[in-house]
This record gives sequence, C-alpha cells and structure tokens, in this order.
Amino acid sequence: MRILIIEDESQMAEALAQVLRKDNYSVDLAFDGEHGLDCALAGIYDIIILDIMLPKIDGITILKELRKCGIRTPVILLTAKGEIEHKVEGLDSGADDYLAKPFQTRELLARLRALGRRSGELHYDNTLRFEDVEYNPYSLDLRCRGKTFKLTLKEGQLLELLLNNKMMILPTTTIIERLWGFDTKTEDNNVQVYVSFLRKKLKQLNSIVTIRAIRGAGYVLVKNEDVTRDV
Repeated sequence: MRILIIEDESQMAEALAQVLRKDNYSVDLAFDGEHGLDCALAGIYDIIILDIMLPKIDGITILKELRKCGIRTPVILLTAKGEIEHKVEGLDSGADDYLAKPFQTRELLARLRALGRRSGELHYDNTLRFEDVEYNPYSLDLRCRGKTFKLTLKEGQLLELLLNNKMMILPTTTIIERLWGFDTKTEDNNVQVYVSFLRKKLKQLNSIVTIRAIRGAGYVLVKNEDVTRDV
C-alpha cells in the first residue's frame, strides 16, 4: 500500500514515515501544500494523510481540488485538537477520516487498516485473496494450499497491487509509479524482474494463479487454465 503524507512539520512527518515503513507501507512525503497537491494529483496513492494547516495551499483546499479532479483516494485529515469547524468542513469536503494531534501511531495504523478494507478487498484478518492464493500485506506472507512464502517488500507491493486489480491489465508505467513513485528513474526491466520472482513463487506453491504479460499493454493477475494441480 502506497501512502502520501502531506505535513509541514518535517520531523513529525519523517518519524511517521519511519513507523509506517516498518509496517511495510510505501511512503512519500510532501512538506507544503503545493508540492503535496502535485503529488496527490498523480493518482498513484492508496491513502493520503493530509494536514489541514499547510504553507502555500491549505489542506481543505487540496482536498476540494482532489475531489473536483475526480481523485477518490481515501484521505485522513490531521487537525489540531479542538478544531471542530475544520473537522466538519473537511468531512463535508470529502475526507474519509480525521485524527486530532497529538495522536498515537497505533491509532493511525488502525485507521489505515480500516480504510484499506473499505477501499479494497482486504478482509478483517488482513488477507487479500484470489482463487487459491492468500496474501497478508502486513506480514508479507504468501500462502497457497498450506504452504507459505515470505515475500520481499517490493514483491509484496507488486502482488498487493495486482490483487487489488485482479483480472485488470495494469500498464507497466502504472506499476512503476505505484511501486517506485512518479519521479523515479526505474525502468521496465525492474518490473519484469519482480514479476519473474512472483511467478516462480506461485509456481513453487503449485497455484492456479499466474501473472500474464500482455504485449504492449502490461500485466494482469489471472487464473491459469493451463495449470494442472496436484490432487
């Protein structure tokens, strides 16, 4: 899951990013509203954590602009304690949740999990499922027919992206943006490498799921009709 934090208190933002990365989230930071809006409009994030009080462009304005442009990414607003009017305005403008500062990181993590379940297909046991495959994005465990592989972070992020868009062709450029960011210098062959890693692990698990390459289009997670499973 890729998260954008738009927060001008750099020390707080960096500390929060460190906590989230330990929980296997991919995190990008923006320290002012102008940069934050540019990042958010890329549409590559699963959740945005947005402070209301920001230099250049305030959080409410960012939120309204995102919704106006059709960006439906779930947004958690960060507000100062007691800012009832800002909370109400934020929720009315399209925010999905809010947290009053100061807050406990475990509460934020719980709200992120809740939004992940609401916006995707993450079940209450934190597991994504497709056919005979189960994947837990928090533990990085890939399971199939009683066997388990521990994925690397990038393998897990790729599988999570494919599971959340199963049966849909994802362009290579989209995968690169979601996994490495829109300003990365990562090339197509990096995606090919991680697709190959995942294919091998799915095959070792004797799964009926595979990643199919569509020439000139991208990759898609599908049921492999050609696989003969052991019984």
